[in-house]
Amino acid sequence: MSRHPPGTVHGVGLGPGAADLMSVRADRLVRAARHVAYFRKAGRPGRARRLVEGMLRPDAVEFAMDYPVTTEIPVGPAYNDCLSRFYARCTDHLARLALTGEDVVVLCEGDPFFYGSFMHLHARLLGQVPVQVVPGITGMSGAWTASGVPITWGEDVLTVATATLPEDELTRRIADTDALVVMKIGRHLPKLRRAVLAAGRGDNAWLVEYAAMPEQRVRRLAEVGDEAPYFSILLIHGQGRRP
Repeated sequence: MSRHPPGTVHGVGLGPGAADLMSVRADRLVRAARHVAYFRKAGRPGRARRLVEGMLRPDAVEFAMDYPVTTEIPVGPAYNDCLSRFYARCTDHLARLALTGEDVVVLCEGDPFFYGSFMHLHARLLGQVPVQVVPGITGMSGAWTASGVPITWGEDVLTVATATLPEDELTRRIADTDALVVMKIGRHLPKLRRAVLAAGRGDNAWLVEYAAMPEQRVRRLAEVGDEAPYFSILLIHGQGRRP
């Protein structure tokens, strides 16, 4: 049994991609952290880590969690099993640190509880060590702000979907909502475009790439080709009641 009170694992939301959109609490935790963990694709620095460049203390110990697979391969039982083992290994490492009394900051793009990988660590860490979450501005909030148009008015219903859904399901949800956000687009853009057109919403669809980042670009979907970066979000703005 450890002689130290356990440390805390902090899932820290960094916001959509600009350091000055980080919360004061997130900034404070990142700058003070001795142990910093973050997800990334193998061989790449990772956007979360790049976002805090120059903020970490000189003696910070970094733990890079390299995804063993990506969403660019088919999702199925083998994919889920591989990710489950990966998250279990990451959880074990973070829990061992916390049980020695060390606090750990896990860097999270956007908000940790919104389509974030930290959710899978959080579910496994609960009951083992203290866990706290610092919310962050979501990528979709950054996207509709970049578009310069409010996403909802009056009683508009907002639907958030992922482009990984089957095409008929996407079409149904696009047709049934007032305002729409679609995430995880990437290679699914052609399917998403067909669904938007089938739902009769093509004239009102926008694609925002790299919201709140230096590479930010906002275009009508009709002006976009058949490829989009992973950090792309489709928007359809609500047109509800206005005073």
